[in-house]
Amino acid sequence: MLIPLVQAIGRSGKLLYLIVFVVLGVIAYKYFTSEKTTATTEYNTELIQQQIKNVGKLVVTEGHFSQVMTYKDQQKYMMDLISFEKKALIIINADVTVAYDLRQIQYDIDEKNKTITIVGIPKEEIKISPDIQFYDVEQSTMNPFTGDDYNKINKKVKADLAKKIEKSSLKSNAKNRLVSELAKVLILTNSMGWMLQYNGVVVKSDKELELKIVP
Repeated sequence: MLIPLVQAIGRSGKLLYLIVFVVLGVIAYKYFTSEKTTATTEYNTELIQQQIKNVGKLVVTEGHFSQVMTYKDQQKYMMDLISFEKKALIIINADVTVAYDLRQIQYDIDEKNKTITIVGIPKEEIKISPDIQFYDVEQSTMNPFTGDDYNKINKKVKADLAKKIEKSSLKSNAKNRLVSELAKVLILTNSMGWMLQYNGVVVKSDKELELKIVP
C-alpha cells in the first residue's frame, strides 16, 4: 500500500515539473517572439523613413526656348494727324526649369497596419529666365523706349513662353522624374510587405503613381 503511494507521488512530482517546464517555455517563446517583432517593425519604419529622406530632394528638369517678336508702339497727336512710332526686333532666349521640391513631401506611417500614406506632394515650380536682346531699334525724341515698354515686353515674353511650356514635353518629363523618385518608396514598401497609399487608395505600380499621385 505504501510503495504504490510513494510511486504515485513521484510520478506526480515529475508531471508537475514537466508542466512548469512547458509553461515557462511558452512564456519565454512569446517573450522573445514579441521582442523580435517589435524590433523588426522599428527597423522597417526606420528604413522607410530613410528612403523618403533620400527621395526628399530638389528634382529639376531644364529646357531652352527661343522666339522672335516685333514690338511696335505709336503715339499720335493733333487728332491723329501727327504720329511718332517706335519699334524693335526682339530676340528671346530663355532657360526654363520645372522643379519639384520633395523635401516638402508630407506622409504618415502606420506601423500597426504596415501602411505608409502620402498626404501631400508639392506642386511643380516653374522658373523662366529670359535673355532679351533688342535689334533694329527705331524711336524718336517724342516717343522713346522707356521702362514701361520693357516691362510690357517682359510680361508678354513670359506669357508667350508659358504657353510654349504647356505645349512642350518639359512638364511631362518633370513628372516622369517625379514618379521615378516616388517609385523608390513604392518598391521598398512592397519588398517589405507594406502598402503605399494616397487619398485612401492603395498604389501598386508606377502607372498608378503617375495617375493617382502626380499632381
